[in-house]
Amino acid sequence: QVQLVESGGGLVQAGGSLRLSCAASGRTFSRNAMGWFRQAAGKDREFVAGISWSGGSTSYADSVKGRFTISRDKAKNTVYLQMASLKPEDTAVYYCAADASQFTRLVDVTYEYWGQGTQVTVSS
Repeated sequence: QVQLVESGGGLVQAGGSLRLSCAASGRTFSRNAMGWFRQAAGKDREFVAGISWSGGSTSYADSVKGRFTISRDKAKNTVYLQMASLKPEDTAVYYCAADASQFTRLVDVTYEYWGQGTQVTVSS
């Protein structure tokens, strides 16, 4: 059974930092793109960041560019989201996601596996 388990969420003051982790189990995702999404209360889920299967390409939502960094450790089957200069509008449940297909270009990814989410709350 494939599982994506997020951790690292919590309460932080504006301007602070957090690092989210997403540990995958049940299969390896070393050949699959992975990403992070978020959903704030009363809003639709939105894309935050993605990383290619090789780790050589990344993409970010405009709202987080320059503040968030996505990375992966294939040996640990884990993807990370380093978040800095956090703002109250970053408050949301953050979800990890993975593409079921291998070697997909980042622009063509369809995320089919999802974690349960971790809450990030940024106070002003």
